[in-house]
Amino acid sequence: MIRRLQKLWPLGLVVFLLSACGRPGDLTQERTGIWTKFFVGPLSDTLDWFAHLLWGEYGLSILVMTVIIRTIILPLTLRQYKSSKGMQALQPELEKLKKKYKDDPKKQQEETMLLFQKNGVNPLAGCFPILIQMPILIALYNAIMYNPYIHEHTFLWLQLSQKDPYYILPIIASITTFVQQKVMMSLQPNQANPSMNMLLYIFPVMIFVMSMSFASALPLYWVYSNIFTIVQNYFIYRPSKK
Repeated sequence: MIRRLQKLWPLGLVVFLLSACGRPGDLTQERTGIWTKFFVGPLSDTLDWFAHLLWGEYGLSILVMTVIIRTIILPLTLRQYKSSKGMQALQPELEKLKKKYKDDPKKQQEETMLLFQKNGVNPLAGCFPILIQMPILIALYNAIMYNPYIHEHTFLWLQLSQKDPYYILPIIASITTFVQQKVMMSLQPNQANPSMNMLLYIFPVMIFVMSMSFASALPLYWVYSNIFTIVQNYFIYRPSKK
């Protein structure tokens, strides 16, 4: 249950923070504040720059930004993979500690942390890629709402600064989220459990609801990111040939 909540709270925090973001204004005007000047503004300028190179297509600009962002956090993802393999290897030892100190939770926790430190395993490593992406998602959302040029452009059937009126993008975002998790579970069958099976359906529903609520550019980022993750995980987690 605790692991399940650890996976859900970052996404819930994103929902809360994005819900608190109104339509802030126009970045062609003077930029004030650290967040706008050093995060939102440069991100908006980068979107403009890539869009200019890509025939004015902001949808393709978001694709390039997604690849760049995911490539930047790739070292953290590899660290997550290493930690996951380490946790898997330590499972027999963890089970022994649970049995040995079943009547002393404090001692059990101390011995567990010592075991992690001894083997160089960080149980929180899986949260790092999500935590890094959270401010990026919020900055991206603000950059989209600030940027007056995005409001004038469409991508396919989408007005990127508006919600998808046909709910096609939310459906695609939820499906790619489901596929991404399903592929991950198939590549790590030893870690499958009832909690993960529940998350397999909870996450896509949450993504669908969020995608219906926000400007289309944000779920478009999720779709791109999910596809990137599917390909990335295939190469990272696929069984090595012996």
